[in-house]
Amino acid sequence: YGPKAPPVALDVLDKINQAMHRRGPDGSGRWVSTDGCIGLAHRRLAIIDPDARADQPMTIDQRYWITFNGEIYNFLALKSELKSEGVTFTTGSDTEVLLRLYERDGAEMLCKLRGMFAFVIWDEKRRRLFLARDAFGIKPLYIFDNGETVQIASTVKGLRAGGDAGNAGPDPAGHVGFFLFGSVPEPHTLFSDIRALPAG
Repeated sequence: YGPKAPPVALDVLDKINQAMHRRGPDGSGRWVSTDGCIGLAHRRLAIIDPDARADQPMTIDQRYWITFNGEIYNFLALKSELKSEGVTFTTGSDTEVLLRLYERDGAEMLCKLRGMFAFVIWDEKRRRLFLARDAFGIKPLYIFDNGETVQIASTVKGLRAGGDAGNAGPDPAGHVGFFLFGSVPEPHTLFSDIRALPAG
């Protein structure tokens, strides 16, 4: 996003994605914008809709793009509501429901969701990236931002595999929290240049 930022490095995107293979052994996908400013990658664990049409990153009309980890428990009710308004669907996935909700409601969609989730949605027309986690923080989302580029992944290990994140030294608050409480308090991680997106 910085004026001097290089385009998406495909090798870095692929390394981050490959490092999360265990989270999604059933398939993977990648999308990079035509201007090279944003890239999304996904490892898939096919549960709700194993059809290839439900693969990610998923798009609506090449405008909205999503990569999503989790499960939306009330997606059938949300889908029915959207269908009653004339929205059509091409998959049986909860991922497509998320995209259609975002298309209709924007960030306000979050109050309608019941489930465990972490996702990013890119709006190609507005050039806006939307990140979200469930209210209980069941699904994680980690961010590395060096002031010109941002990398986001559902594991710290995945971010570190890209080679840029985790090199600024330890985060003392993260380490102290781990030793005192047995877990790292958000938004801290064990690395000073990697932060967790807060729950909710």
